[in-house]
Amino acid sequence: MKTLIELYDELPLENVLATEMFRPERTVFICPPEVASDQAMHNKLREYFKHRGIRHECVFLGTSLLDAEAVARRLREVADRYPDCALDIAGGTDASLFASGLMCAEREIPVITYSRKRNTFFNIRNAPFANDLPCDVRLKVEDCFLMAGGSMRMGRVDNDILEKYMDIIDPMFDLYLRFRREWPSVVTYMQRISQKESSLHAQGGMTAKGEHGGRVNAPLEALKEMARIGLIRGLDITDQELAFDFVDSQVRAWLRDVGSALELYIYKACLDLGVFDDVRTSAVVDWLGEKPGRDNVTNELDVMATAGVRPIFISCKTCDVKTEALNELAILRDRFGGLVARAAIVTAERGRSPMRHRAMELGIDVIDLNDLNKKSVLHERLRALIR
Repeated sequence: MKTLIELYDELPLENVLATEMFRPERTVFICPPEVASDQAMHNKLREYFKHRGIRHECVFLGTSLLDAEAVARRLREVADRYPDCALDIAGGTDASLFASGLMCAEREIPVITYSRKRNTFFNIRNAPFANDLPCDVRLKVEDCFLMAGGSMRMGRVDNDILEKYMDIIDPMFDLYLRFRREWPSVVTYMQRISQKESSLHAQGGMTAKGEHGGRVNAPLEALKEMARIGLIRGLDITDQELAFDFVDSQVRAWLRDVGSALELYIYKACLDLGVFDDVRTSAVVDWLGEKPGRDNVTNELDVMATAGVRPIFISCKTCDVKTEALNELAILRDRFGGLVARAAIVTAERGRSPMRHRAMELGIDVIDLNDLNKKSVLHERLRALIR
């Protein structure tokens, strides 16, 4: 098989997976006219294949996928031009699948499909090379964005440097859990006494300006614990003020951000499990894959992981989860993951029934404070996302 015929699908994975597995010399997409004329989309798909190390020809032939006879004519044209071809019927519309049946009744071309549930390719007709063939494609987080026409940008955290911080993530999360109720005030205080961006030094009085004109007290016990676990150093407390130095600029950024401790803990938990092919925190997706600009449509994912071809989208919340957050997570999962993707919301609260009901409606798993309190339980909840 030198030529693979694909029935174009709105779900990105269905358009690329057979090419990933069988590496043909060319892939011919039977697609709607608007897709056939979209050069920007063509270039992005070619860029995806190039990124994945697949250098082959992509051909786009337009026709209405709702007109079975028109699709059948296109299929015959392709089969005549490229006799050594095979047809993948994993995607496409009902009409295009019906057309495939019409054409295959006339021709002896191989036909294959893919089962998402079993992650396996199957020989539908004349395709022994696809007999119960397990899919061994393994995607990276960036690949999921690229195949859908987007791109990945660096967010608030440079993932390449995180390895050297692994030893402090668990202690920092334990600190967060111990002071969970006061944590927003702890972070606010840290922000107020360390406003010089270029300096690791922090200094302030026993109270600082809080939100909405109020005051926040210096979190002395939390600061002492930060010093003990090595997040800050040189802590000096007097009757009137205190001072210390952040251990480095990255830790400074985390201690000045309410959600970082939870996000990093979930990121590390995913790594510790050893079942994911790729794990990223603070991954920013640009929906249109354009150069950075003011008007770009972007979203940041707190944690994202992949296991084989399955992407896992995880949003972390230190407060009650709003419906808007669930809706946004579901949209990202569906757009950049498709039907094989999973999504989970992690909350440092005990998930309330209305939120759980809405999450269930959207197919989103809920991991709450009860799960976070015991690492073995958290690990099992995360592991379940790849099943």
